[in-house]
Amino acid sequence: MMDRRRFVGASTCFLLALPILADAQQPQKVWRIGYLGTTPPTTPEAARIWDAFRQALQDRGYVEERNLLIERRFSGGRDDRYPELANELVRLGVDLIMTVSSPGTRAAKDATSAIPIVMVSGSDPVGRGFVDSLARPGGNITGISDTQVDLIPKRLELLKEAAPKTSRIVSVNYPAGFDAARLAATRSAQAQAAQALGMTLLRVELRAPHEFDKARTEIAGLRPDALLLGPTPANFALRNELAEFAIAHHLPAIAARREEALAGILISYGPSLAETYRNAVAFVDKILKGAKPADLPVEQPTRFELVINLKTAKALGITIPQSVLLRADEVIQ
Repeated sequence: MMDRRRFVGASTCFLLALPILADAQQPQKVWRIGYLGTTPPTTPEAARIWDAFRQALQDRGYVEERNLLIERRFSGGRDDRYPELANELVRLGVDLIMTVSSPGTRAAKDATSAIPIVMVSGSDPVGRGFVDSLARPGGNITGISDTQVDLIPKRLELLKEAAPKTSRIVSVNYPAGFDAARLAATRSAQAQAAQALGMTLLRVELRAPHEFDKARTEIAGLRPDALLLGPTPANFALRNELAEFAIAHHLPAIAARREEALAGILISYGPSLAETYRNAVAFVDKILKGAKPADLPVEQPTRFELVINLKTAKALGITIPQSVLLRADEVIQ
């Protein structure tokens, strides 16, 4: 009798456990994320950002080749390629698209109103029509909004402190990714900040990175004292070439990203890309767990990095004032 009771009890426990066992044997969901970037992480600077991105995903339980597939598409710094790449990601049926530039966000927005889009860095998303407001995005886009126009005066102040003799400065930019209002706001902020510091602002604006060879001659012909490099995907992609040009022509230059200073630009000042990526992953996690982009307020960077390349300063024959060095988050020897 006792053996029969044990058998019945064991059989009952086994039957009750079947649904649990069945659930445990269900294949794990594999999320598919589209990544719309500028250049592949083939340099140490870009690899560092990519590693921070992947680590942030892993910290939240998303591991490539286990439960995550990242479809990577890169424009090579050419904004005109974004629409084609965005449409390709939509056709693949990705669960979410991450964009790292405003031209990429525009292309993704034009390609889909259904797939969630997370901006890693979006300039003026309200003015560009990406979201209704920062607090209530209202559509399929959310993420991180940068403050690049607001940082223009600070960048010029830092450059003037580092190189007090600067009077003629050339702004190198790629206006193709800007709408008319945004381009006008950027130009106005640059002109006002330069005038306040007693500097003459000149501009070299290109349509694509492959025009940089032509820009070399144009910049040299303007005989500037320094360079102001706009925070565009093309300038980021050309950071090594721009650094070599600036050093060869004895031009102190300031850019937006730490990675540009690492490449040889004299100074960079702007949001930390690695930190921005980590913050963007929080949006990815919430959306994949069911949140709607429309309900997730757009965030803005709260920490900005000042990086100074002393090796470049030495090559340029510049002595960076101690007052500037003491404020730096990183000094490259």
